[in-house]
Amino acid sequence: MKMNGARIVLECLKREGVDTIFGYPGGTVINLYDELFSFKEIRHILPRHEQAGVHAADGYARATGKVGVALATSGPGATNTITGIATAYMDSIPMVILTGQVPTALIGNDAFQEADIIGITRPCTKHNFLVKDVKDLAVIMKKAFYIARTGRPGPVVVDLPKDIQIAQTEFEYPETVDIRGYKPTVEGHPRQIEKAVAMIAQAKKPVIYVGGGVILGNASEELTTLAKQLDIPVTTTLMGLGSFPEDHPLSLGLLGMHGTYYANMAVSHCDLLIAVAARFDDRVTGKIASFAPHAKIIHLDVDPTSIKKNVRVDLPIVGDVREVLTQMLKVTDAKNKDLAAAKEGFASWKAEIDEWKSKHPITYRQTGSTIKPQYVIQRLRALSDPDAIVATDVGQHQMWTAQFFGFTIPRTLLSSGGLGTMGFGLPAAMGAQAAFPGRQVIAICGDGGFQMNMQELATMVQNRLDVKIVILNNNFLGMVRQWQELFFDKRYSSTCMELPIDFIKLAEAFGAVGLRATKVDEVDEVITKGFATKGPVLMEFKVAREEKVLPMVPAGASLTEMVLAS
Repeated sequence: MKMNGARIVLECLKREGVDTIFGYPGGTVINLYDELFSFKEIRHILPRHEQAGVHAADGYARATGKVGVALATSGPGATNTITGIATAYMDSIPMVILTGQVPTALIGNDAFQEADIIGITRPCTKHNFLVKDVKDLAVIMKKAFYIARTGRPGPVVVDLPKDIQIAQTEFEYPETVDIRGYKPTVEGHPRQIEKAVAMIAQAKKPVIYVGGGVILGNASEELTTLAKQLDIPVTTTLMGLGSFPEDHPLSLGLLGMHGTYYANMAVSHCDLLIAVAARFDDRVTGKIASFAPHAKIIHLDVDPTSIKKNVRVDLPIVGDVREVLTQMLKVTDAKNKDLAAAKEGFASWKAEIDEWKSKHPITYRQTGSTIKPQYVIQRLRALSDPDAIVATDVGQHQMWTAQFFGFTIPRTLLSSGGLGTMGFGLPAAMGAQAAFPGRQVIAICGDGGFQMNMQELATMVQNRLDVKIVILNNNFLGMVRQWQELFFDKRYSSTCMELPIDFIKLAEAFGAVGLRATKVDEVDEVITKGFATKGPVLMEFKVAREEKVLPMVPAGASLTEMVLAS
């Protein structure tokens, strides 16, 4: 059956199970949109900015585990996607971004709305394709999805010249693809796994350190089973929150710059660190030279380039995290007698950790009528659904959410970890709500990050996306202000946002509902009413202006050099 390129793209998306795309039309994708007009199998959501469209596709992917899809026209449409693509790349999110391009004969001629999106995105994609022949289109689409979702996931760009969308060819979608040089390792080496279990049996003070790859690899159940079976404490990165239930006694919570005192102390004093699908980024390790100084390190990751990249590793295991943990569980079951004595020895180690927990818990003081932001996060947790999905922007509110919300289910925290993208939270929540219209979705934002993509209120209202937006408003770019207070003698250079924006009127102007709390005793009322109201609701909380995120490890310091109180 002959089809034009535009129709082939849509048929390929359908074959890959895509049900929703986030796209913005333009001249070089008008043919694709013309086909989309009568293609009812795929829902199209029109954001108000291409960056927000990519963030929405990203949020959709994080919440579902499926490949997110975004679409933009050439030139400025394509370049507006870059921040969203880089955000997904840093956090290993599976996505396919389709961009329009000028006709092949005009590429390189500085044609109207031409941009070298292949060159521009090469450093921030897992791979990218420029389609030069319509006969190759179906195979390229198959490869794009395969690359995006396998191995270490990531974003893939497919650049579609206008003439390729118009040209016709016989459509045949391949069942499989074979890409030379791209063969992700799935099974872990059995001997390495045996060695890992032997190291655990010899350890006195082990800690499991979990990254976002456990969630991306759908391995939370296997990880939780292993930790419980071995009775080993678990700490997670920001991206790993929810992979292990934070209400479990073995949970140490967040590790690193704004992690818990007891997580940082446990890693600093352990004799075995089992790193599972984590990449040892600088926000976790602090000063590399003093990171886990007494520990042997086992590093399990699907990406061999991540192993030994930042820290020394005593035992590498390359493979799919779920597969490797399953293999490891079989070995631990077989060696249960050998491990029993080790588990008995872990009791004194856990007692030491419990003492750190009791001495320095994550806490704050709510005094007077001024709202502390931590209190808002705690009340949101108490009043929200158990499986609520939370998307955040980046900054102080992000860290307070990580510290105080208490995530127990994977894929319920959507947050920009690696790139730290302000403006991410609102559209990411939009994408999650599009994926799960029956679930509660909350976007937690600062007043600064919210303003970067606040136009997406229109998208939510138009598409009836029932997102509850929480703004912790301190009239500051809070995290930068905190650094200026602590390390720059309170010289608040360009971080004060005193312009009195009326967020309630703004919400109403877009057709949404706006609510505000200015005192502690108004917090529960606003949250309860906001959750009970149908449709998008903006809840503004005027919070203590100079509240800081603590504990904090100063940049370049060791994990043991924490600022615990102001």
